[in-house]
Amino acid sequence: MIRALCFAASRVSTTRWLAMALAIAVANASGHSHGALAPVTAADTLVQMDHISVQVVGRGSPVVLIPGLSSPRATWDGVVPELIKNHRVYLVQVNGFGGDDPRGNGQPGILDGIVADLHTLIAGRKLGAVPVVGHSMGGLVTLRLAREHPEDVRKALIVDALPFLGVIWGGLPNADAAKAPAEMMRAQMAGLYGKPFPPILAQSIARQNALKPGSQDTVAGWSAQADMRVSGQAIYEDLTTDLRPALPRIAAPITVLVPWTDARGGEEKVLGLYRAQYAGAPNVTIRGVGDSGHFIMLDQPAVFERALMTFLAA
Repeated sequence: MIRALCFAASRVSTTRWLAMALAIAVANASGHSHGALAPVTAADTLVQMDHISVQVVGRGSPVVLIPGLSSPRATWDGVVPELIKNHRVYLVQVNGFGGDDPRGNGQPGILDGIVADLHTLIAGRKLGAVPVVGHSMGGLVTLRLAREHPEDVRKALIVDALPFLGVIWGGLPNADAAKAPAEMMRAQMAGLYGKPFPPILAQSIARQNALKPGSQDTVAGWSAQADMRVSGQAIYEDLTTDLRPALPRIAAPITVLVPWTDARGGEEKVLGLYRAQYAGAPNVTIRGVGDSGHFIMLDQPAVFERALMTFLAA
């Protein structure tokens, strides 16, 4: 992920641009209806909404898990067996990812819609303030939910996400500066829709997201299943969102898991960047996970499970 610091946007090829965007994504809903839940009667409940679907499994205290850009709810498969022993787990999937129909995500306002649907889910089911776990773009959504609906989030576990993605996108200073490259990304990614997903792109995405060969195969498969129109709009909204000014207003405790390797700058350099970006948060803890790529739960599953269970037990 930190590898993106080495590339100025103007020097990056189209394939590299797309791979970088998917590798580092952390990321006008008024025309949509967020109030209607449509649970399907089954052994595991599936709640279908405009912008997300939510699989509900297990029994116990609730916890919400949100995957990242182009990623399905299967992101969390490794920890679900342990979680369901003591928790009712709400596994989110963004419509348009994992092969799903885009539904309300066929137009701008994807992140707004995800946050609104999550609030409807939590409030409508009277879950109260719950622990929320978000990876990459799901981490940005988690921060937004904690800011906009503080009554919904008891504490947040952010898995490799920043409050402003542009910091590691050529060192962009703010959301306004990110608009031009974000527009380019949106157009390039949307242009892939309806075409065979380029193997070279899938491989590049996988290498930048994960270290282990098995993890890379999984990530490549997930990327190929995503609707690139949704991914393109989502990365545009992610890149043009800067939550750093809002961090002081987030009262919920925040824990950030940050992957690092020596090849990507070493622990102190990588964690120092994240500490600086989260400096405005009143209650934040930054924890490093060594020998891992962006998908910590795939590269270091045992370490990730311990960190998650510690977070929930605290």
